[in-house]
Amino acid sequence: MRITCITVGKIKEKYFTMAIEEYAKRLSRYCRLEIVELADEKTPDNASALMEEQIKQKEGERILKAIKEDAYVIALAIEGKQLDSVELSEKLAGLGVNGNSHITFIIGGSLGLSKEVLARADYKLSFSRMTFPHQLMRVVLLEQIYRAYRIMNGEPYHK
Repeated sequence: MRITCITVGKIKEKYFTMAIEEYAKRLSRYCRLEIVELADEKTPDNASALMEEQIKQKEGERILKAIKEDAYVIALAIEGKQLDSVELSEKLAGLGVNGNSHITFIIGGSLGLSKEVLARADYKLSFSRMTFPHQLMRVVLLEQIYRAYRIMNGEPYHK
């Protein structure tokens, strides 16, 4: 299976980079992982709602261009469905069984995802109603994908 993570923004902190590299290495046993980093738009401190919407639009256009046609798209969104680790594992396994060999996860920028990206998503996944930095979310997502594969393969994992 191919897993693509489309993310808005660069990772600046070395500790996040090291964690991402570690989970990418662990995942290489189970899938082909690709991380696509897209440029984020700078948001001024006192940005109007209109300006914020325009920023999401620009980032959204970049995201949509990066999505491959054959991909099953899972957007990370606060309003998405919350799953536990076993349910995520079952979701990924079910996608594979149904012939979806390319899954793309999308992590938006600091303002979230545009309406167009959310409309393109086949599934909306929420890790929490809380807001997380997108750099940290990338680590959490990769860890949960890794955990899902461990569960799928009947391998031990921490509960």
